[in-house]
Amino acid sequence: MENLNSVIFYNIEEAIKTYRMYAQNQLKINQLKITIDQWLVLKCLKENPKSTQIELAEKVFKDNASITRIIDLLVKADFLHREINPKDRRKTVLKITTSGQKILDDVYKIVLKNRAKALENITPQEIEMVSTVLKKISFNCKK
Repeated sequence: MENLNSVIFYNIEEAIKTYRMYAQNQLKINQLKITIDQWLVLKCLKENPKSTQIELAEKVFKDNASITRIIDLLVKADFLHREINPKDRRKTVLKITTSGQKILDDVYKIVLKNRAKALENITPQEIEMVSTVLKKISFNCKK
């Protein structure tokens, strides 16, 4: 049996977890009271304003229970406003509030710094190659 450190999926998972811990710590250091997951949901909603909760969950790789919890926290923090859909009262419409837009902008500045730090000493060609390989892995697993 091979050593875990030689398994590509272990290395991918380690890189993702390490980056997420680093990114979350940078938000804390900058006194931004939001999690990476919450920011991703806001960012996704900004890019796809008509998304349903189920579509948001798929886009940020969360299950329905997790996305519901994240949305509830964003509403409680006044980053999101939840309205009843006038066409279907069983559904809601999510709108980013003014404070939600501000936190999106504030976090984005940190995100850019985080990415720059994580990608130090990595060439554009290496980034492209890794991206290509990861997309192939995703494609292989979806077929």
